[in-house]
Amino acid sequence: MSNGQNNKSSGSHRIVVGIDGSPSSNAALGWAIRQAELTGSTLQALTTWEWPSGFGWPMPFPSDYDPASDAQKMLDDVLEPLKKDHPHVTVSPVVVEGHPAPILVEASRGAELLVVGNRGHGGFAGMLLGSVSKYCASNAHCPTLIFRDDE
Repeated sequence: MSNGQNNKSSGSHRIVVGIDGSPSSNAALGWAIRQAELTGSTLQALTTWEWPSGFGWPMPFPSDYDPASDAQKMLDDVLEPLKKDHPHVTVSPVVVEGHPAPILVEASRGAELLVVGNRGHGGFAGMLLGSVSKYCASNAHCPTLIFRDDE
């Protein structure tokens, strides 16, 4: 996969964490950056975006609508304070178009660990495990930690 998603260098340990801006993914990111610091790993913070789709009539979008830039801004905003608190961790932000589940699984190739929150923005209230975390747990190419944030 392109965009540096499979960039394990020799002698380097890489932790991949999925970010969607939800409280669960932000808590997973906090855990993952502390783990990267403890283990001397690099951290690949990955977020995805998709064009909204509708059924029937085409959806009108404002001329300045840019979901890729919005996703990049969200990721940068979430990472900024953590980078300051953990200056010795190399963090690689990655933004990719597509559905998060298969992209995270592909990014897990060659990684030491994949970290995801237990549920993101798309889940029903009260669900213990979201569809993306369930897919990652079943299909990842490395151990997967599903971080449960009970707040």
